Amino acid sequence: MTILDNPARLRELDSMDSIKTTENYHLQFTEGLDLATKFTLPAAYRRPWQQILILGTGGGSSIAGALLNSLFIDHLKQPVIVNQGYNAPAFVNEDTLVIALSHSGNTEEILSALGQACHLGGKPLAITAGGALADICQAESFPHLIVPRDIGHPRRNLGYIVVPLVLALAQLGLVPDISADIRETITAMESWGQQWGANTPLADNQAKQLAQAIKGHIPLVYGSSDHLGAVAWRWKNQFGENSKLMAFYNLIPHLHHDEAVGWDMEPQLLNKLMLIMLRDNILDSPKVQKRKQISAEMLSTRMGGVREVWAQGESRFARLFSLIHLGDFVSLYAALIREIDPTPVEIINLFKEKMGQ
Repeated sequence: MTILDNPARLRELDSMDSIKTTENYHLQFTEGLDLATKFTLPAAYRRPWQQILILGTGGGSSIAGALLNSLFIDHLKQPVIVNQGYNAPAFVNEDTLVIALSHSGNTEEILSALGQACHLGGKPLAITAGGALADICQAESFPHLIVPRDIGHPRRNLGYIVVPLVLALAQLGLVPDISADIRETITAMESWGQQWGANTPLADNQAKQLAQAIKGHIPLVYGSSDHLGAVAWRWKNQFGENSKLMAFYNLIPHLHHDEAVGWDMEPQLLNKLMLIMLRDNILDSPKVQKRKQISAEMLSTRMGGVREVWAQGESRFARLFSLIHLGDFVSLYAALIREIDPTPVEIINLFKEKMGQ
């Protein structure tokens, strides 16, 4: 019997109950929705903005910012820029809404960039579970929302970040209010949590099947530019943090202008890659769908395997999060099938230790 069909062994390996957390995403998103509906921004923030600057690195923070473009590309009148470094861009001014996202509240890049953005005149808003970021907001009277800290690593707190972020912008009239879509997604997540959870056997579990196919390969995730870019990025990041695997991602149609030439590399090297093609027959345009189909066909005889993953749900929010939810499960099983605990991030801790020396 495969370890993936042994729920007791999976939970024994899973020191921080990451599978249970992922099975219960609907509870996190429900609480995130409740927090967001109680969060009121100052009247001074209800004004036209030239641009929106998201300060976020790793975990769920940068992904939450990138998801804004995926969700609202046809609604946003201002550019949304995700800034992941220490420095705020020079364009920041009094007409820039600066949103600092840090679950821990202690991410040094975010704190540095926030200080610079405020010096340039940007108007700050923060979502955090505490730390130095909360202290700064309290001391400076910056509007901020405190979210729960007790889920573990920031990458597992996406619902606490993205739901308040989206509804805060809706409160300011910058994007539509999609509360109903979030509720639809919460209902669907409860079903997905069971469908892809530990107790559903490999034969009926798409997440476990994908993890099994990936074993022994390097995951390569292809999304698409308009709506599935942030989702593909999330898959790649989760393979790194949860699975302890090097992984890569790229976007169609852009990759057809450069990376695709690399499909002719030495077969013994290309065979190490497992392609995961993120598909959506509603959000992807007909031309993008055709490009994805052709790509999958061409790579099926070149790479170590090709797996197509299709979005589910009615609303755009649900469709994006159906892929994110599945990808989070896959990344956990990709660790556990190799009897690796998904939670520890020893390399990150070692790097932080060396940076502090």
